[in-house]
Amino acid sequence: MLEILVLCAAGFAAGALNAVAGGGTFISFPALVWLGVPPIMANATATLTAIPGYAGSAWAFRRDISAEGAVSLRGMLAIAALGGLIGALLLTVTSEAAFVGLVPWLLLLATGVFAAGPKILQMLKGKGLGALGGSAALMVVSVYGGYFNGGLGIMLLAAFGVMGFQNLHGMNGLKNLMSALLSIVSATALAVAGLIAWKSALVLALATTAGGYVGAAYARKITNMKLLRGAIVAVGLVMTLLFFLK
Repeated sequence: MLEILVLCAAGFAAGALNAVAGGGTFISFPALVWLGVPPIMANATATLTAIPGYAGSAWAFRRDISAEGAVSLRGMLAIAALGGLIGALLLTVTSEAAFVGLVPWLLLLATGVFAAGPKILQMLKGKGLGALGGSAALMVVSVYGGYFNGGLGIMLLAAFGVMGFQNLHGMNGLKNLMSALLSIVSATALAVAGLIAWKSALVLALATTAGGYVGAAYARKITNMKLLRGAIVAVGLVMTLLFFLK
C-alpha cells in the first residue's frame, strides 16, 4: 500500500510539473530508486511513464508544430528516433555501478540546465546553425534523452534556440513530439532488454497522466513561474545531493 501511495503521489506531481514547467523526472526517478528499484531500471521506467504526458502535450500543440532553420521536420524526428535508440543501447551496456556513479552528475547537469533555461534561450535567440550544426546539436540531446530522460525538454529547447527557432508555441509542441518519439524508441529498446519495472510503471503511468491533465488545466492560472521554477530547481538540487551522499 505504501509503495502504491508513493508512486501515485510521485507520478501525479511529476505529470503536473511536466505539463507546467518540466522537471517531473526529478521526482519520479528518485521515488522509484527509494522504493528499491535498481537505478538503471528506475531510469528506464521513468522514461516509459513520461510518454503519455509528452504525447498529450504534443497533441495540444499539434497546430503549432513546424520546422524552423535548416533541418526539416522529418529530419528532426528521424534524429530524435535514432538518438533515442543510441542512448538506450548505451544504457543497456552500462554497468549498474557505473550508472550509479553517473546519476548525481546527470541530475546536476539537468538541474543546472533547467535553472539556466530562460537565460540560455534568451542568449541563443535568433542565432541559427546550419543543417550540419543543428543536426549535431539535436543528436547529442536525443542521445542524452534516450540515456537519461531528466531535463530533456529544456535541453531540446536550448537546441532549438541555437537552430534559430522563434515561435515559442512551435518550440514547445516540437519539444514534446520529439520527447515522445525518442522516449518511445528508448523505452521499447529498454523493455526488450528487460529493464522496465512493469508493476511500478503501470501505477506511475496512470498517476503521471492524471497529473499531466490537471497540470495542463491549471497551467495558465499560474502567475509566478519564477517561483515554480525555483522550487523545481530546489528539488533537483536536493535529489542531486542525496545521490552524491548515497
